[in-house]
Amino acid sequence: MPAALPLPSGIALEALLLELRRLSWGAADILLAYGRGEQPPYGFPPALSVDEGGEGPVSAADLAVNQWLLEGLAAAFPTAEWTVLSEETAKEQLTEGEPLAAEWLWILDPLDGTKDFLQGTGEYAVHLALVHGGEPVLGVVLLPELEELWLGVMPGLAGSAGEAWCESRAGERSPVRLSGRRALGELVLVASRNHRDQRLEQLLVALALGDTKAIGSVGGKVATILRGETDLYISLSGKSAPKDWDMAAPEAVLRAAGGAFSHADGRALAYNSGDVRQAGCLIASHGPAHAELCEKAAVALAVIDPGFVV
Repeated sequence: MPAALPLPSGIALEALLLELRRLSWGAADILLAYGRGEQPPYGFPPALSVDEGGEGPVSAADLAVNQWLLEGLAAAFPTAEWTVLSEETAKEQLTEGEPLAAEWLWILDPLDGTKDFLQGTGEYAVHLALVHGGEPVLGVVLLPELEELWLGVMPGLAGSAGEAWCESRAGERSPVRLSGRRALGELVLVASRNHRDQRLEQLLVALALGDTKAIGSVGGKVATILRGETDLYISLSGKSAPKDWDMAAPEAVLRAAGGAFSHADGRALAYNSGDVRQAGCLIASHGPAHAELCEKAAVALAVIDPGFVV
């Protein structure tokens, strides 16, 4: 990212953040209403229908938040020179192997953790990231059930020094509280309940970490790192892999907070590359032990799964 990166012409950072707050809490109202079986606001249909025909379930709540955010951004910034890529419209927008022709790209997951949402665990999130040159420079992670809105602005964007923080619905700010743990044996892992295979279990044995906490949604996992409750998250692709919209916003917020997010070989994640799959061994951490974590993970995976590209 350049040392100084202005937003698209005519857009001020504070005005953008103000609108993102409004849209985010509107999205929270939609999801909370659907989750409680109540009439959602803004005229969306009351029935929580679910389509199970794709790679994962898509509910009326996913589609309502998608529409709310797409239309909201377009109405607030009608002349903005950016494109929006959403999980819900990606099939129509993307051609395999070809990046979108967009200098500025919003990447949206209107409901990360649809299964958790439908099961009533409360462990779901809304992700929205602004990407420039393949790198997320602004991130929004909304946790409706916790009434938490995490925002991250990377250094250099519109003159920002770089910062991340959490806001309540009332606008009260809470700072990031990354833990002070350093030794690998003390680090607390946040993991998925479902996306775990034998390779990951072997990797965790090799890393010899401390405790583990299980939670849904990548955004929810990264929020536990930002609160200092955990220290790292590992995504190890197998038959499937996370997508751009799973990772972009959580990465932006975590890195803006001073954390780290990379492949186990140290490579940065690349967005809008022509392949939305984020395959490999991805490690998100609070930072201080990141290089050691990556090195140990790469060495272990070379034994556990020879030929696997981390």
